[in-house]
Amino acid sequence: MDYAFDRTQHDRSAHLRKADAWRGPDVRVMVIGGEHVATDGGAGIRWIGIDEAPEGEWIFLGTKDDVRHAAVMVDRVPAELEPVSLRVLGPTIAADEASLGVHAVGIARWHQNHRFCASCGQPTDIAEAGHVRICPACGTHHFPRTDPAVIMLITDGDDRALLGRQPSWPEGRFSTLAGFVEPGESLDDAVRREVMEEVGIEVGEVTYAASQPWPFPSSLMLGFFGQAETSDITVDQDEIAEARWFTRDEVTEMTASSDLLLPPNVSISRWLLQTWHGGTIHGRWA
Repeated sequence: MDYAFDRTQHDRSAHLRKADAWRGPDVRVMVIGGEHVATDGGAGIRWIGIDEAPEGEWIFLGTKDDVRHAAVMVDRVPAELEPVSLRVLGPTIAADEASLGVHAVGIARWHQNHRFCASCGQPTDIAEAGHVRICPACGTHHFPRTDPAVIMLITDGDDRALLGRQPSWPEGRFSTLAGFVEPGESLDDAVRREVMEEVGIEVGEVTYAASQPWPFPSSLMLGFFGQAETSDITVDQDEIAEARWFTRDEVTEMTASSDLLLPPNVSISRWLLQTWHGGTIHGRWA
C-alpha cells in the first residue's frame, strides 16, 4: 500500500527561478488558494495556460517530462474552477500531479503566513519564483520553513500495536501517535518523549520507517516504529482521550465491523499500520 505524497516526481529546476527564466508560453499553470486547487470536475488538477491565469503571485514548481509547471496563488479559487482541498484530492490523482500539488500547497501556505518580516515587521516582497521573501526595509531574506513532526507505531513484546484517540474524535476512531520535534531534540528522543507524555509508555528501540510531506500547513511527517518497554497506559486527557493495545486479529475484525476506524490512505499513519499488520485492514474514517 502506498500513501499520498510519498516521493517527489518532478525536477524542481531551481536554476530557472532567477529573473523569471522559467516563464514561457508552454508553462502549465495550477490555480491555488490555501490548500485548495482548481480541478477538472473535482477529479484531477486543472492545468491552464499562462495567458489564462488569474492575477496573483507566482510559484515556479519545476519540470516534469521537460514541461514547465507553475502555480498562481489567489485568495480563493473561483467556484467555477471547482476547488478541492489537496488532502482530499491527493490519494486519487497520479503521483506526478500529487508531487506538484504538495509542493505548491506547501509554498502557498508559507506565503499566506509570512507576508511580514520577522526582523522588523515590514511587508516583504516575493522573489526567486516564490521560494524566497525579501524585506525591502532591512534586507532580510526569508525562506520557506518545514516543521518536523514524528509519527510512530509503537508495538509491545506481544507484537500488539498502540493506538490513540484524540478528544475531538468520535468513539472508535484511532490512529498512531504523533507530535512535533522540539528544538535541540533528536528524532528518536522526540518519539520517546511524545509517547511518554501522551500515554505514559516507555519506548526503547526506535527505527526510522519513511517520511511524508504534509503541508497542512507546513509539516514533514517522519515515520517510525518503536518498541515499548512498558505496557501500562496512562493517557494525558489533553491530546489523547483514549489509548489501547490492538492485536492484528482485533484490527482485522474491528475494522471489518466498523467498530474501529483508522486513518485514510492519504496519511503515512495508515501505511505504518498496514506495514505492521501485513493483512487486510478494512475501511477508514471519513
